[in-house]
Amino acid sequence: MEVSNSELHEVSRLYREHISPDLGRLMKFGGPGSLEVSAQDCRVVDHLGRSYLDLAGGYGVFSLGHAHPEVVAAVQAQLQQLPLSSRVMLSPPQAYLARDLAATAPGRLQYCFFCNSGAEAVEGALKLARLATARPALVACHNSYHGKTMGALSVTGREGYRQPFEPLIPQVHFVDFGDVGQLKASLTSQVAAFIVEPIQGEGGIYVAPPGYLETARQLCTERGVLLIADEVQCGLGRSGRMFAVEHWGVQPDILVLAKALGGGVVPAGAIVGTPEVWKALKGRPLLHTSTFGGNPLACVAGRKTLEILQRDQLPAKAERDGNWLIGQLSKLAAEFPQLIAQVRGLGLMIGVEMAREEFAGSLINELLKRHLLAVYTLNQPKVIRLEPPLTISSDDLQQAVDCWRQALAATAERFLVVR
Repeated sequence: MEVSNSELHEVSRLYREHISPDLGRLMKFGGPGSLEVSAQDCRVVDHLGRSYLDLAGGYGVFSLGHAHPEVVAAVQAQLQQLPLSSRVMLSPPQAYLARDLAATAPGRLQYCFFCNSGAEAVEGALKLARLATARPALVACHNSYHGKTMGALSVTGREGYRQPFEPLIPQVHFVDFGDVGQLKASLTSQVAAFIVEPIQGEGGIYVAPPGYLETARQLCTERGVLLIADEVQCGLGRSGRMFAVEHWGVQPDILVLAKALGGGVVPAGAIVGTPEVWKALKGRPLLHTSTFGGNPLACVAGRKTLEILQRDQLPAKAERDGNWLIGQLSKLAAEFPQLIAQVRGLGLMIGVEMAREEFAGSLINELLKRHLLAVYTLNQPKVIRLEPPLTISSDDLQQAVDCWRQALAATAERFLVVR
């Protein structure tokens, strides 16, 4: 269904007057802007009926694509039966999702707490770690991103986000991602947990170097520190494994999930922990709660998502497709060495670092002109992030590469031609 340009102007006005003038300008991508009207699988349709190939993937939300019919059907059926829980009786959808997550998660992760977002999951995980260890301090990585609520922000390693809201929660120490020496020195007897993304997403798609997570696991075990794996973005098949920590054979004490867990249909987040960690809640199960967390709609969406990921072998597909796409983008980097500094990633979580920040902005606009959606990473605007649905076809991947080549040529013509 097409929407008139008059509605575009009205929506833009409402953004300026009632949401955020700056956000409204930002989301126009340097042009007149578009309204998203519908979406299916890997395509988003705007108010003029133009179809865009989505390589942004909602920052990892749309691992099953947009409006996956099986997830939509499961949610619709639940909607007709019981949309929200009374919170007084036991919830079958919540129990079944917890069972399925425990069966899927690595190691001895057994117990689940459900919430609505990644930031909420991180908040709960930090509280749980302090409770379980009776220790106050936390260790996180520079360049990390764990969310923008107060606790999650306190362990997010970007000063630009943190500084306006300081003082944040105390006794948080930051180390360089991948630096074993710094990590070893930081894990004192006062530290409750080390929280880490196996693949730094907003930081620019940096994959943990060989041996880093294995050593982190060993050090945490030796010193009584809990290891929290933040897989909000890299989990649930995106890296080429169901959980990214499986690439290194590492078993965390606490795993946090969100984004893709709701199947691209319902917001959902989860904290998954070991029996030892969950003992901290013995006798006080309501110490941390969420009114809408684990609601029936989110839980049936989560169960169906796990089913589809496993049945359709999407993690393995993500590995194959990711290897191919990284290879093709690396060829483009060799073709346009003055524009692209590096291509990196794992599975279908890929970062293309441009030589200059303005190249990234120009390239995103050029891709948009060719009806392809991509975004830069929040901590590192030089890095364009590619997180397409894991369901993406080989034809769509080839189309994406062709669009990139054309967009790079246009960007090169704009910036690199000698005048």
